[in-house]
Amino acid sequence: MEQMDIKGWKPQLVLLHSNDVHSRLEEAARISSCVADKRRLYGESRVLYVDIGDHLDRMRQETEGTGGSVNIALLSEAGCEAAIPGNNEGLTFTKDELARLYGREARFPVLCCNMLDAETGELPEWLLPSTVIVKNGLRIALIGATAAYPAFYELLGWTVNDPTEAVREQVALLRDAADAVILLSHLGLPTDRRLAENIPGIDIILGGHTHHLLEEPELVGDTLLCGAGKFGERLGRVELAIEEATGRLLKRGSLLPLASWPMGDGAESLLREHGEAARRELSRPVAKLSRALPLDEERESPLANLLAAGVKEWTGADIGIVNAGQLLGSLPVGEISEGLLHSLCPSPINPCRMKLRGSLIREALEQSLLPEFIGKELRGFGFRGTILGTLAVDGLRIEWDPQREPGRKIIAIEYQGAELDDGLDYSVGTLDMFTFGAGYLPLKEGTDIQYFLPEFIRQVLAVELNKPHALESCFIPRYGMSKTPVE
Repeated sequence: MEQMDIKGWKPQLVLLHSNDVHSRLEEAARISSCVADKRRLYGESRVLYVDIGDHLDRMRQETEGTGGSVNIALLSEAGCEAAIPGNNEGLTFTKDELARLYGREARFPVLCCNMLDAETGELPEWLLPSTVIVKNGLRIALIGATAAYPAFYELLGWTVNDPTEAVREQVALLRDAADAVILLSHLGLPTDRRLAENIPGIDIILGGHTHHLLEEPELVGDTLLCGAGKFGERLGRVELAIEEATGRLLKRGSLLPLASWPMGDGAESLLREHGEAARRELSRPVAKLSRALPLDEERESPLANLLAAGVKEWTGADIGIVNAGQLLGSLPVGEISEGLLHSLCPSPINPCRMKLRGSLIREALEQSLLPEFIGKELRGFGFRGTILGTLAVDGLRIEWDPQREPGRKIIAIEYQGAELDDGLDYSVGTLDMFTFGAGYLPLKEGTDIQYFLPEFIRQVLAVELNKPHALESCFIPRYGMSKTPVE
């Protein structure tokens, strides 16, 4: 059945869905207004609103300063009736923080069938694998599933598995008791397609994670795949009804643009209230500087050097390598507040340590001297800056000639008083996003990778800001320009 092959039928239920809002809180307030409008139009019993994860993003100061409470309050204000945790919730908040947000503050059930407490092997008490909601006579079974990042989740006390078998089990349990089985999937469109092909009995998959925007839903077998893009720019809408003559489920999907919607009064009030609370929380000082720390994304600078040194120390590595684009500005003389540090380093990125071959270090550093890498725009992977920026280092001394051809600009790399050996492995402290293949690809080739969670790199930087020796040494150049001798 194609989603629109029967003309003229009226919906028994309007299902509204959001995903990957990423703390665009004004858009969340518009979603609240739109949902309220549809409930006035159709009636409470004929509208169901759900969220598909990554609503929370700690790059936003209101989210950071309230520990995510502003997002949960906005979802509750919108009358959200079920939500799932995305990787931005699961990987940037601790177990205790999630228990507070979802177990005590949320006024809606939280669903995920493939996220287990590593200690008990069971779902935590605030998490359900699925739920059945009855609306206007329709029994709607909702199943939640989130993307698996085992190496990261393990460090936070979770076991998050491939969702296939967990989803299959829930479908088998619910299929006969429901008029519609709907998967709330923070898994990404390729996985949604695979599940639709391999698990019979799923009527609709409401998707997120890959920010896919499906103006017209895809039909895979009998499963309707939907996706509303990102950042709350659109609200997904699915209409459902039971055909009287056959008893089969009728379904069709569309998208509602939200740019012209006003923010709801209640949501606006919540934004003001939580915004003030966040500003108070983030006004706490983390350091006091007697000397400004300049940043330059295109060339070596003290603040980027300080971050490289901090990551090296934090991870216990011998070399530190970070990209300058993680930092969005310089730090001034005077008191440095949590809010200022957050505004200049908003990315929810974690340090990691790896073994990296000398030839790969050299290749990455060569790339970092080229404008096409320095100015490369980057999206995703936890990165919340704009451009990649050059590489800042600690533990190395690099001599280079800007007149030499690309890929051969480096004359020498000194490590502990000797030339870096291209054939040896070195212990490198760097950033988790590089292991995903973001930016400088040679850094993806590391082995024996160890991630450090839950701390973000801004917390690493806060520690370094209180080390007098580190504040002095970050001004010592790691890069030196010289001319290649004429042969």
